[in-house]
Amino acid sequence: SLQTRLQAGQGYGNTFKCVLTVYRNESVAGFFKGMSFPLASIGIYSSVVFGVYSNTLRFLSQLRHRDPPAAPSLTDMTVASLVAGVLSVGIGTPVELVKIRLQMQTQPYTKESVKLKPTAPGSAVYRGPIHCFRTILQKEGIAGVYRGNVAMLLRDVPGYYAYFIPYAMFCDWITPDGSISPNPFSIWVAGGVAGAVSWAVCTPMDVVKSRLQADGVYLNQYKGTLDCMLQSYQNEGIKVFFRGLMVNTVRGFPSSAAMFLGYELSLKAMKRWQTETNP
Repeated sequence: SLQTRLQAGQGYGNTFKCVLTVYRNESVAGFFKGMSFPLASIGIYSSVVFGVYSNTLRFLSQLRHRDPPAAPSLTDMTVASLVAGVLSVGIGTPVELVKIRLQMQTQPYTKESVKLKPTAPGSAVYRGPIHCFRTILQKEGIAGVYRGNVAMLLRDVPGYYAYFIPYAMFCDWITPDGSISPNPFSIWVAGGVAGAVSWAVCTPMDVVKSRLQADGVYLNQYKGTLDCMLQSYQNEGIKVFFRGLMVNTVRGFPSSAAMFLGYELSLKAMKRWQTETNP
């Protein structure tokens, strides 16, 4: 919620001011607005991303080395990251659109030069995630549901490269010599570092994506990704593309650390189960 307000909202200033403003106006509930839909879908989304990444690596390993257990090369990891980034947009765009619309629907718009829709700014447009999704689909069609997909593609393709590659490199670096696999703490730290690095890389296009998806609750200000970038730069300068950077990197560490730890432990558990059932 803080990330969305900082990137797409008006009058929030820095992170600390944003926290105070949200709490003062909306209490604790304001920090969790629009989160039910992402929480309900995060398991599916994450499993698709990690599943696509790991299966692409396995396929490339078989293609190149005829040996799936072989350590993947940098090229293999790069291709797998790009494939995961492209496919993630198909699931992630509607989810993030609904989240952002719910978070931004009560935000005031002060531009007098823009003709507003009949609904008054500051009042709720959507009753919940299902109503939000259905309303967007009815009024804007499939194109509306995938609003911001180009910006998200430009965010996630390099973002997942900066997610999986640093994880593998850092995990390998902190794993003691002679160990077959990294210990849970190494996985946790490597995953956290990868998350922070990835979000630092993603933030400029994340700002553009957030603004495009927030656009349309009351007004249509941007014609597309490039127009959003140009307008944002002209109005606020280069610093606009780094709004929410601190929030993204700080939240990226623990969430990514937990994600990679769960992923690696699940893989180990499944391998152990396969060994026990097929000795």
